[in-house]
Amino acid sequence: KVIESIQSRARKVTGRDEIAQVGNISANGDREVGDMIAEAMEKVGNEGVITVEEAKGLHTELDVVEGMQFDRGYLSPYFVTNPEKMVADLDNPYVLLFDKKVSSLQPMLPLLEAIVQSGKPLLIIAEDVEGEALATLVVNKLRGGLKIAAVKAPGFGDRRKAMLEDIAVLTGGQVVSEDLGIKLETVTLDMLGTAKSITITKEETTIVDGAGEKAQIEARVAQIRAQIEETTSDYDREKLQERLAKLAGGVAVIKIGGASEVEVKERKDRVDDALHATRAAVEEGIVAGGGTALLYSVRALEGLEGENHDQTIGVDIVRRALQAPVRQIAQNAGVDGAVVAGKLLEQDDVEFGYDAQKGEYTNLVKAGIIDPAKVVRTALQDAASVAGLLITTECMIADKPEDKSSGGGAPDMGGMGGMGGMGGMGF
Repeated sequence: KVIESIQSRARKVTGRDEIAQVGNISANGDREVGDMIAEAMEKVGNEGVITVEEAKGLHTELDVVEGMQFDRGYLSPYFVTNPEKMVADLDNPYVLLFDKKVSSLQPMLPLLEAIVQSGKPLLIIAEDVEGEALATLVVNKLRGGLKIAAVKAPGFGDRRKAMLEDIAVLTGGQVVSEDLGIKLETVTLDMLGTAKSITITKEETTIVDGAGEKAQIEARVAQIRAQIEETTSDYDREKLQERLAKLAGGVAVIKIGGASEVEVKERKDRVDDALHATRAAVEEGIVAGGGTALLYSVRALEGLEGENHDQTIGVDIVRRALQAPVRQIAQNAGVDGAVVAGKLLEQDDVEFGYDAQKGEYTNLVKAGIIDPAKVVRTALQDAASVAGLLITTECMIADKPEDKSSGGGAPDMGGMGGMGGMGGMGF
């Protein structure tokens, strides 16, 4: 009943401002972080990949990559076309996708001759390009007869085959695979993919504006979405999500800067938390923050009694636990938590709450104090799960408390961190 109450009050995130507000709250009031996450989601879409990295400078910046990017660079520096930036830029290239190693160019000679006549560059994406074949490609590139580059296919095993298929759909080509009865000797120009441009660095390859048909790309996206729903592995889900983003959205990188390593790491952790909270808000919507979403759910338990005395006590425990976050936030702000909780429960407006920062009662949603409904829901469910486990467990292993002699230092401020364990309060 409590979960249903929370979900019934959740409303969809409607714009960039609300996304920024969620990020701002989750990053401990860092407005720059909220705005940057909102901008990243706006540019790459809700399903786009947003990663957080440590920058080398003082400033935090957002870098958005258009098109599909994968972490494989050129196999030889001789493929570079821009020595100053050490990148290989290919304009309107053909893309050959091969799921095995290329050890000899002999089977490819008819194809290479056709490409030379077309005047277009060629990118070979294969499991590997070995010694003699790689040396021959480099020699032809240096002589100016063939504009070419080669990279290893991304991923490993079955995932590599799937990613090659993704690139094939994106570029409008076919994967040359002997499993499908296609050999290198029989490949023609119309079996190759194409793109507006491809940029290859030492570490990554970016394909921009592939020539694949929109309907086929959408079908591939739908297929990957279905796999995400079915998989039970978190790792597989993450990798599928990355593939989906590369096809459907894009890739954004938030690079965290700072004056020291400690500052950068602390800020990176905050941005990670804010990013997860923002994704949760987009997924299941938002509710009023400040612990009020749980507090007002107490009303869903009115008149509810268990089938026996123990169950009735259990309902009372949940009822008290739902008030704990609001009480703790108020106490952390130096206010009587019981008074705040009591005053809020007298209200009919479920968006009304206590702004601990300003020390006033207000409409929390309008004030930008909001929580992702998914975070509130999972916090409650996980707390109930752990509490239930402890109740049914005969013994528990815990650290032995140490006897600390009370010194003359500052008083213990342990209570200020109460929000970290709010889920289990009252159990």
